[in-house]
Amino acid sequence: MIAVVDFGGGNLGSLVGALERRGADFFVTADPAEVESARAAILPGDGAFGATMAALRARKLDLAVRASIAAGRPFLGVCVGMQILYDRSDEGGEHAGLGILAGAVSRFEAAPRVPHMGWNELEVLSDHPFVRGLPPRSYAYFLHSYRVAVGPQTLAAATHGERFAAIVARDNVMATQFHPEKSQRTGAVLLDNFIAIVRAAEPLQPAS
Repeated sequence: MIAVVDFGGGNLGSLVGALERRGADFFVTADPAEVESARAAILPGDGAFGATMAALRARKLDLAVRASIAAGRPFLGVCVGMQILYDRSDEGGEHAGLGILAGAVSRFEAAPRVPHMGWNELEVLSDHPFVRGLPPRSYAYFLHSYRVAVGPQTLAAATHGERFAAIVARDNVMATQFHPEKSQRTGAVLLDNFIAIVRAAEPLQPAS
């Protein structure tokens, strides 16, 4: 089953509804042991980087996320759940992230307005099972003021005054800067792809 990580924040309601519509086998949990032993995990995001990291650490969910990823289990980060995978962010001061992905999260510098809110076209840069089947001119729903620069782990970019990473992946880790649960057809394709990746993954022993 997929563990949806409940750290006391995040956009759980709409994500749970989207997973139900996609027929996913999942449960919501704040228990680190359950996150570690689940076949896969999703970390939803809604709020500030520093507050999210503090909430995860207070519940020892940061350690559980690290253990799940280290065990090779499929992992999906959403919005701030993507950002905290990186080394650091300058949102409201300097904050350390999980360091799963190399790079920094910083505020838009050349955007016409901040926050970036609304629909934006995705520019798919490379093939990956997570983005397979996305139609040309796919759009996603964004709501954020901070972004990660396009880099080698970027599967899709978007542009809001400046180009930034919209979808990233490395090994068993996948993440979106936007909310797939609010992105209609685009989000449905991505969630279906993630569910298929989880179902195809070899069963693993619980993380120690």
